[in-house]
Amino acid sequence: MIKNILFQQQEERDSLLKHPYIERMDVIVKAEYLSTGLVKLITGPRRAGKSVLALQLLKNENFAYLNFDDDLLLKHFDEDAVIQALNELYPGYQYLLLDEIQNLPNWELWVNKLYRRGVNLVITGSNAKLLSREMATSLTGRYVQIAVYPFSFAEFLYFQKTSIPEQESLTPQKAGIVLSHLNTYLLNGGFPEIVLNQSILKNYLSSLFDSVLLKDIMRRFQIRQSQQLYDLSNYLLTNYTNPYSYNQLKTDLNFSSVSTVQKFVGYLSEPYLFLNLTRYSTKIKLQQKSQKKSYIIDNGFIYARSFELSPNYGRLLENVVFVELLRRNYKPELDIFYYRTRNDREIDFVCRKGYRVEQLIQVCYDITSPKALKREIDALVEASSELACNNLLLITWNKEETIKRNEFNIQLLPAYKWLCGIL
Repeated sequence: MIKNILFQQQEERDSLLKHPYIERMDVIVKAEYLSTGLVKLITGPRRAGKSVLALQLLKNENFAYLNFDDDLLLKHFDEDAVIQALNELYPGYQYLLLDEIQNLPNWELWVNKLYRRGVNLVITGSNAKLLSREMATSLTGRYVQIAVYPFSFAEFLYFQKTSIPEQESLTPQKAGIVLSHLNTYLLNGGFPEIVLNQSILKNYLSSLFDSVLLKDIMRRFQIRQSQQLYDLSNYLLTNYTNPYSYNQLKTDLNFSSVSTVQKFVGYLSEPYLFLNLTRYSTKIKLQQKSQKKSYIIDNGFIYARSFELSPNYGRLLENVVFVELLRRNYKPELDIFYYRTRNDREIDFVCRKGYRVEQLIQVCYDITSPKALKREIDALVEASSELACNNLLLITWNKEETIKRNEFNIQLLPAYKWLCGIL
């Protein structure tokens, strides 16, 4: 039985390898990881391209394949039978790809055993905390983690056959084309299937959203209060980028306790659906008690499931900036926060490296109003004094200049340049 299942998966693997895939821009860098004997852990949301990235890394290698998004394999899984079948089907294989490993109960024990036997492992999974927690426990210091997110704006441009704009060659016509693409990206997001076929956006992403709730949360954590989980997810989706408190959610959504709210919010973050920012403070208690801000992993979910009557471009741009910061290896609650000054002015993102605040970032889609520009500049200047950081950035839709305020220089940069790494 196991051999038949793995034979079908081998055919699936071979078929997948024949498909023409969009190259991820950093796949060459990630290919360097193959040379190490460490476990390669590829994490990220469902359908963001983890399996494709793994196949791209391994396509020229002799590798075996197991897909744990297969109910038959999970039902009949037997360690010895699987190892025997793998060696029959993939003689002399150099790598073993374990796809969506989090679906296998006690997977970390088996992975640890394979690692001790010298198997060179590439693993993908859609549950951030579960994977990193179990890997840290079972394989401390013996794995390297690679995060895969939906396409960045630079990758989106690459797919549209639009070159990343250089300052010298950026004519008004080219700038208009890039801004048009950015507008589409703000609304539709970067999931590969949507980039390939925008007409399926609502059906595809709505189904994916439900699948994450059902398979990655309700089934995994055996949640009985399914309606409350749906209510919470819809609330966070509608109020993305806005602050909230657990007490507020308990009252608004009729939860039985604050602890249940905290638990459900945690569940929603594990499969990379919603991620939260805490308020920056040197006092840990204040940081823990302060309101959170919730972001969603891809803007396409907002368009597919939100109840907004018209797009809120300011919040959409802020959400895109947040996800881009994740791509640049900033981690919520560790080195990226939001901040409120003593006069209650909000800074969207405080970026920290080690113990030092590295940069303060404001995001404002429309600064044509002098009042709006003054509000953003005043917040940056005040926060700069409080946090001892002079690297001040205001990300705009298409405005670029440097504003001097007293001893402070505030850089205004168009979003497309920041997203493409043109500073």
